[in-house]
Amino acid sequence: MSKKMNILVTGGAGYIGSHTVLQLLLGGYKTVVVDNLDNASDVAIDRVRELAGENGSSLSFKKMDLRDKAALAQLFVSEKFDAVIHFAGLKAVGESVQKPLMYYNNNLIGTITLLEVMAAHGCKKLVFSSSATVYGWPKTVPCTEESPICAANPYGRTKLFIEEICRDVQRADSEWKIILLRYFNPVGAHPSGYIGEDPRGIPNNLMPFVQQVAVGRRPALTVFGTDYSTKDGTGVRDYIHVVDLADGHIAALAKLSDPSIGCEVYNLGTGKGTSVLEMVAAFEKASGKKIPLLMAGRRAGDAEVVYASTEKAERELKWKAKYGIEEMCRDQWNWACKNPYGYGTPETVDK
Repeated sequence: MSKKMNILVTGGAGYIGSHTVLQLLLGGYKTVVVDNLDNASDVAIDRVRELAGENGSSLSFKKMDLRDKAALAQLFVSEKFDAVIHFAGLKAVGESVQKPLMYYNNNLIGTITLLEVMAAHGCKKLVFSSSATVYGWPKTVPCTEESPICAANPYGRTKLFIEEICRDVQRADSEWKIILLRYFNPVGAHPSGYIGEDPRGIPNNLMPFVQQVAVGRRPALTVFGTDYSTKDGTGVRDYIHVVDLADGHIAALAKLSDPSIGCEVYNLGTGKGTSVLEMVAAFEKASGKKIPLLMAGRRAGDAEVVYASTEKAERELKWKAKYGIEEMCRDQWNWACKNPYGYGTPETVDK
């Protein structure tokens, strides 16, 4: 690169955001993170800066809510951004069912404000953090980018609506180049064990729950649904290492310079389905810990089998997941051992 590209990363202190910021810095990008720290920690930013070594000086952080249009506009005046990677948003499925307006307000209005400010300052390149939840309960797998979309909860619908908003924005103004990345199930942590997933309160996903049982913060893992028509009766998902996922964003960023890109969607997964019990077994092997299980009925809204078709990303982004569930569990356990309370302490976290 003749000059360092300057990338704005919204929600860059969060789980996937922090890993992506690290890969950006290591790739030679200048990076500005904005995050309201609603479900993230500024400790993650400090650690990313350390992990990036001499490139850490290319990272700056601003605590900001995207809905604060004046503050965001001021940032775009003071910095000239080449592109934006947009992670910021609330992401707990259960909470979204309980508090839909909070999710629509935060995720939709935050994104609309971002797009308006980007347009006003001539920055029209965006990578958006979408989700496999837009596939709802797929009738056939693997899910391709052309599979029917039908989100089953308000969180998923915010992703679906933002995808549609992005398509409309690009149709109205062909200068926009937008890539929508539909993630499957991110797990694991950076191999250093220095950054990882640190959910506030009760975890929403399988692996943070497994991890908290392993370090003694919770007595047992509840497995929801044991009578699915899968090999062991438990739900099957496409788990992807968070470092692979971060690298997918670097590939998407590079693709934005392709003149043929308008608004394009890509799945980021491994293309392999793994059951809950297979994942637990892999974690037990990596950690040497027995995970006590409580078997429970199916949860409303949970799909039976969801995994990705990844051919499009492999072909067009030249990206492919490198890590398997063994590495995911190894790195997750390394993070858990070194940070049993995430970025906090026993006093600061919900038990």
